Amino acid sequence: MAESAYLPAVAIQNSKVLDSPRHSALVRVTHWIHTLSFIALVLSGIAILLAHPRLYWGETGAVGTPSLIDLPFPFVLELQIRGPGRYLHFLSAWVFVLTGLLYVLSGLFTRHFWKNLVPSRVDLGWKSIRRVVSNHMHLKRPAAEESRSYNVLQRLTYLAVVFLLSPLIIITGLAMSPAVTSVFPVIVTVFGGQQSARTIHFFVAVALVLFLFVHIAMVCLAGFKNRMRAMITGHNAAGKEPS
Repeated sequence: MAESAYLPAVAIQNSKVLDSPRHSALVRVTHWIHTLSFIALVLSGIAILLAHPRLYWGETGAVGTPSLIDLPFPFVLELQIRGPGRYLHFLSAWVFVLTGLLYVLSGLFTRHFWKNLVPSRVDLGWKSIRRVVSNHMHLKRPAAEESRSYNVLQRLTYLAVVFLLSPLIIITGLAMSPAVTSVFPVIVTVFGGQQSARTIHFFVAVALVLFLFVHIAMVCLAGFKNRMRAMITGHNAAGKEPS
């Protein structure tokens, strides 16, 4: 009798260790499509940049005029690289914008940003920030409970990427388009010229690439299998330590 009473208790306990919801299907789909489009944007952007690896400030910039920064890359003028690069960049940009917009609208509608990303006053306290920074500096893995939520640095970084860097790289990209600026000249005027927009576009892209590498590193630190499982299946093992 004692054994038969024990077995249901174990079953109930195990049921609590089953996966708990973490990411919705919309978040997962937009995450992976957005990631693939960003990688395509980076690769095609490099192909476009190699056609003229110099950065300027103002409206115009060309060979023979003073440059702001000379990037340590060779000039690659082959059309078979530039042509497909521009086409892929334009196509990937639309995918990047649409999936990003869908994610933002969904996050606003479900209050995802407010519930999961906006830090509390306690999170913004010096003790909390110092503890999180110390854990990162010592490559300390978070506890099982902490691994199922975002720390203050992650929250602030994700908010900056979603609401600052992503809109900025989209707007600066539009500012380099003659078709767009002919209708909305204020876009390029705000940045002080197309070359200024191109320079800002480059540095924002570098910041996003750095974020991608740091994001991957933090996923590995927090538990690669668990995090990837959550972003692929939508669930997180409720009772597992990061692994």
